[in-house]
Amino acid sequence: MSAAAQPVSRGPFDGVLQIVRYNWSLYALAIAGSALVVAVVLLFHLPAVLSWVLVIGAGAGAFWLLVSLAVSHYIYDRSGLYHWSWIRDELGLRPRRLVNITAGLDETSGALRHLYPDCELTVLDIYNPEAMPEPSIARARLEGHAQAGTVPADFRALPLEAGSVDTALVIFTAHELREPASRDVFFKEARRVLVPGGRLLLVEHLRDGWNLAAFGPGAFHFFPRSEWRRVARSAGFDVDLELSRTPFVHALTWKSRT
Repeated sequence: MSAAAQPVSRGPFDGVLQIVRYNWSLYALAIAGSALVVAVVLLFHLPAVLSWVLVIGAGAGAFWLLVSLAVSHYIYDRSGLYHWSWIRDELGLRPRRLVNITAGLDETSGALRHLYPDCELTVLDIYNPEAMPEPSIARARLEGHAQAGTVPADFRALPLEAGSVDTALVIFTAHELREPASRDVFFKEARRVLVPGGRLLLVEHLRDGWNLAAFGPGAFHFFPRSEWRRVARSAGFDVDLELSRTPFVHALTWKSRT
């Protein structure tokens, strides 16, 4: 009987509550800004056009706040994304030597150990506060989700021998590298540690219509599909397969060029 991935121990609203905790300052700013606009419109006799512009802007902010929370709940609590057996069943990944590359908030390695019990798994934490300056990731790390045995690593020089793994997983981590040069050097390192023909799984939100509709300006924290294709080519990968895990999250597999 094949191994099944064990879901991360999560309550029915843990995913969306994590989003709020990690990004509370943005939500607080949106609420305060909307309240301020309403107060200004009510207290001051502004030109009608300006009042309507302010009200529409505040309404758009409130809309995206509520929609982003609803979509986050769907993605992280309801969609089955965190039942990681789809990595094996839908992408067909059968690693023998696997590296899972995280930024310290690791909600995958426990499931991977159940999913691939005979696989040699290495977990690397590439968090770098200079290359990953977003406050949300620093807050996330305070929750201490790193797995036992996780190895701190420099994303520019991964502590693995060349060709030492056949599969690399980078799940909701790569977008935290904000500079193109940082992404390029990291993925070149990932290619170095892979065997020729090895596969890399990248799981990310994309900056596309679905995520813009759901998260508004927040979607600009993600990168478009074209950027990931550029990075793949630059690092020496061929794009192998793309799978939508929801309309908002995509899994892309890349194959290391031989």
